[in-house]
Amino acid sequence: MELKATKYSVEGPVATLTLSRPHRRNAWTGRMHTELRWVLEQAEQDAGVRVVVITGEGRDFCVGADTQALEGHGEKGGYDPGTSADLAMPGYGVAPEFDQNFAFMMALETVTIAAVNGAAAGAGLVLACYCDLRFAAPDAKLTAAHGPLGLPAEFGLSWVLPRLVGITRSNDLLLSSRKFLAADTEGWGLFNEIVEASELMDHVYEYAYDMAARVAPSSLATTKRQIYLDQHRDVGTAVSESDRLLNEMIPSPDYLEGVRALTERRLPDWPER
Repeated sequence: MELKATKYSVEGPVATLTLSRPHRRNAWTGRMHTELRWVLEQAEQDAGVRVVVITGEGRDFCVGADTQALEGHGEKGGYDPGTSADLAMPGYGVAPEFDQNFAFMMALETVTIAAVNGAAAGAGLVLACYCDLRFAAPDAKLTAAHGPLGLPAEFGLSWVLPRLVGITRSNDLLLSSRKFLAADTEGWGLFNEIVEASELMDHVYEYAYDMAARVAPSSLATTKRQIYLDQHRDVGTAVSESDRLLNEMIPSPDYLEGVRALTERRLPDWPER
């Protein structure tokens, strides 16, 4: 696919997906949605990639739906996603709960990290929330954005945001659609860390490469899947499944290499995912 709204690059085990419509502040479009899915599918199919960093080009992360697209929805009398029938489906088929827009990111084997370098509104905030980890510049402006447009909370944000920051704070943010800064969320659990803009990308990459070096690819993928599937399970089922996985993974090359590296006091030399 020719990338027109995003950029994609790979360095070792870490890939970077950059939302790239800086002339429109990386506003969300059907084309960007299409490319995001296609790029994440490429990362999933690349056995060497374990982490995908998602950020925005220029001073913004993603300011939400492009105003031209918003006008188009009104003219057509309904929501037009602007995507084609051959949309990539990474993560689909793992569990029915994840076979939806953005929710599919929870079913990916690769870990996604949002580097929120600037404004994130509407779909931009949604995308960040569906990433597994989030880092932000303190002056990044955030908003759910849907309220003043007379719309519902989008793409399951009413499910994911309370699980990140709790009902009380998510009610504030979703019901008011107010604007707030990443710096205002210190201690909320929305971001793993808030880092000065000039240091953000270096910090995120340091985190990503360290995780890819120390954690076995099979453990990274399996643990991520446990986390999200267990949101829909009872505790007993979660324990039972972890026991099953333990017995399944002990004979694996990753386990054997992890034990060797531990006893030899060195970094592991992991095989590809």
